[in-house]
Amino acid sequence: MFRRHFLQRITLAGAGSVAASGTIEASESRTVTYRVKGFTCVTCAVGLETMLQREKGIISAKASYPKAIVIIRFDPELLSEGSLKGFIAEMGFRVEEAPNG
Repeated sequence: MFRRHFLQRITLAGAGSVAASGTIEASESRTVTYRVKGFTCVTCAVGLETMLQREKGIISAKASYPKAIVIIRFDPELLSEGSLKGFIAEMGFRVEEAPNG
């Protein structure tokens, strides 16, 4: 059931129309790495990556199914780490701090 709901959300979002959130200087952005639990296939990682990239304030997101991680570069003036973790949880995944990340 969860998988069907998740796939519907990423299908509705449309992977081809990722909008840029504006130009942000590297010094103004922040990068975090999280370990993600709940990936069952590469589609989960790609879907999460796509949904994150559509959120205002996220500059880039790269998820890896084999490594079970997501690396997110974001504007801390628009988003907090708590809101990032909350968004990932809304997608149905558990998130925790990655060691050394």
